[in-house]
Amino acid sequence: MSGPPPAVAAVRVAVRADLARVAAGAPGGLVLVACSGGADSLALAAATAFEARAAGLRAGAVTVDHGLQAGSAAVAAEAAAACRGLGLDPVVVTRVAVGRAGGPEGAARDARYAALDAQARALGAVAVLLAHTLDDQAETVLLGLARGSGARSLAGMPAERGLLRRPLLGVARATVRAACADEGLTAWEDPANADRHLARARVRHDVLPLLEQALGPGVAAALARTARSLRDDADALDALAAAADVFTDDPGGGSSAAVADLLAPPAALRRRLLRRAALAAGAPAGALTAAHVDALDALLLRWRGQGAVHLPGGAEARRSCGRLVLTRTPDQGTATDS
Repeated sequence: MSGPPPAVAAVRVAVRADLARVAAGAPGGLVLVACSGGADSLALAAATAFEARAAGLRAGAVTVDHGLQAGSAAVAAEAAAACRGLGLDPVVVTRVAVGRAGGPEGAARDARYAALDAQARALGAVAVLLAHTLDDQAETVLLGLARGSGARSLAGMPAERGLLRRPLLGVARATVRAACADEGLTAWEDPANADRHLARARVRHDVLPLLEQALGPGVAAALARTARSLRDDADALDALAAAADVFTDDPGGGSSAAVADLLAPPAALRRRLLRRAALAAGAPAGALTAAHVDALDALLLRWRGQGAVHLPGGAEARRSCGRLVLTRTPDQGTATDS
């Protein structure tokens, strides 16, 4: 008897390996597929439905309706129906309100992840599977490079973080979409994927094809390999920074550290300490860039009596009495970047 088409097999193999790791830590647990109704997430849903039972796991799905396009509720309902047709249970549709902080892409992502986390906890899920592919990872690396956000941003998306898992990061988008077609599934195409007003769409349709044309095939795979390597390095440096953290909580909120203590570690660790402190003070990770960390570093290395450094999310930092002090000012709203 012949096996499944090659694309279907490739997606199933990737999902099988990931579910085996989930099952090792939580046998019999519930895994949820985040399914938008797009080709990538439908292919992931189909593979998860096929592989979960053999892994000793239960499999369901969550569809997030962002409400950003006319007819979004109908699209969400169709995605949920497709998941039920694949045998996933439970299947939940949740509507979110998308804010404006972090731009349209960032705000939608934040709302989606918050909804997935809430549903996972409500249902007692042990994992949430996301359908990001190798090509998505390459796009993320290029976007991080353009922002100048440092090694952590160039490390791309993690394969695992908390409940979130990305089993398809090593599988090309073309393979995943071929699997969706081979499974006979009808996919929805998000209009945002073709909207060149959005940075990711420009990278997908303009930048990566140009790089492939100029440098030859395999650019996306090379960027994904770079991300894996940089993630290992960044994880190691972040662990060292956490162990060497010299910031202490201050009464009334915020934190501070002696300038002399911050100047002692190598630059790679010092900058991570500054970033950790900025995040702890309320700066959103997606809005905190290398330029912000540079401004904090200048308070240590190029001190000329300058005023406070304003950070995203209403946080600010200033040098006072030989200490670097970070505070959050909730009434300020979104501060002007330095």
